[in-house]
Amino acid sequence: MVLGARGTTAGTGAVEIARLGGLWRVTRPWHPGLRPHLRSYVGYWEAVPTPYEARLVPTGCATLLISLAEPFTRLRRLGMRDGGSGSIGSLVVGLEDRPAICTHPGGQEAIRVEFTPLGAYRLFGIPMSELTNLAVEIRDVLGPGAGELVERMAATRDWAARFDLLDAALLDRLGLGPDPTPEVDQAWQLLSGSAGVIPIARIAAEVGWSQGYLIRRFTQQIGLTPKASARVLRFRRAVTLLGRGTASLTEISTACGFYDQAHLNREFRAIAGTTPGRMVAARRVEGAVALTRSANSSKTASAAAR
Repeated sequence: MVLGARGTTAGTGAVEIARLGGLWRVTRPWHPGLRPHLRSYVGYWEAVPTPYEARLVPTGCATLLISLAEPFTRLRRLGMRDGGSGSIGSLVVGLEDRPAICTHPGGQEAIRVEFTPLGAYRLFGIPMSELTNLAVEIRDVLGPGAGELVERMAATRDWAARFDLLDAALLDRLGLGPDPTPEVDQAWQLLSGSAGVIPIARIAAEVGWSQGYLIRRFTQQIGLTPKASARVLRFRRAVTLLGRGTASLTEISTACGFYDQAHLNREFRAIAGTTPGRMVAARRVEGAVALTRSANSSKTASAAAR
């Protein structure tokens, strides 16, 4: 643990700062009130500002990114008309089933929070289907107060204070947000618990809904249809197994519910815009896969682990 000008101790535990190559990565134990809704919560800044380009691949989570320094130059969703943005700083990303390309001029400093789909539904307070495959300015989802929050967080160099401010804001919103429908919650637990392998008809039978009604309510609150969610979940499991390096592509295809290796390859191209082999070989950026030599190759491999 490293504590200093950028790290102190606070309410939920000590801030830990670790240098991983050219990146300083900041973590703290998650607040108990947020923990059920989180999948990742990390701050980071570049030790040496480095321009980079990266492919963002679907994670099965919704993302809140608080930009505390330089904004992204551009975010571009592949396979979508008008899927690009200009310069964008703090943002919200809904669930995705296709990749995006982000470019950054260097000097990034941010906090990146990944939420379960239903945790995001409660936090954002809007149908998650309105955010599918989109990256939206934080004010457009969380209101003008979100901009003031980002300014306050950027104004302090103390990471514990930053986490405290964000924790308080997230807890307030969770307390006011809509409760997920129990049947949708159960459907998501069944689907995610099987890593996308369980048949949709079986899920509908388990929750007591018709398939059509399940699809409508699930898509509204999760952001993807059950079928699209299953594809992403199978992809994520395959990425995890690839990262371990202990199984062949044929074995991974079978374990993850793909028909064969050719099916696995097609799904990787559709969901990540790359092949399994290139995915394994690629360098990692926080939450993404580096594309160019300008990318900071020392950034964390957290995307591969999720």
